[in-house]
Amino acid sequence: MTKEKLYDIIKKPLITEKSMTAISMGKYTFEVVKDATKIEIAKAVELAFPGRKVKSVKTVYMPSHAKRMGYKFGRTDSSKKAIVTIEGDPITELTEI
Repeated sequence: MTKEKLYDIIKKPLITEKSMTAISMGKYTFEVVKDATKIEIAKAVELAFPGRKVKSVKTVYMPSHAKRMGYKFGRTDSSKKAIVTIEGDPITELTEI
């Protein structure tokens, strides 16, 4: 897989209270493309954080749910998130992806 495709796998980091507490344990949460595999996600994270090795990748499919805006009803987009565990010391700075 080319570097350009690997950079397209990770959409954005997910910043929540739970994901911020997991950073102290070396776990980082990213929103990824729905059809990305665990191996592709691991390669993309290693490319984004040079010199770090990925220990494990856990993926979760986030289904869409109903949402109401005023009197109109709709659905949110479904997505996939990956919880990536990195070996060694936790990363103190996130690089731009």
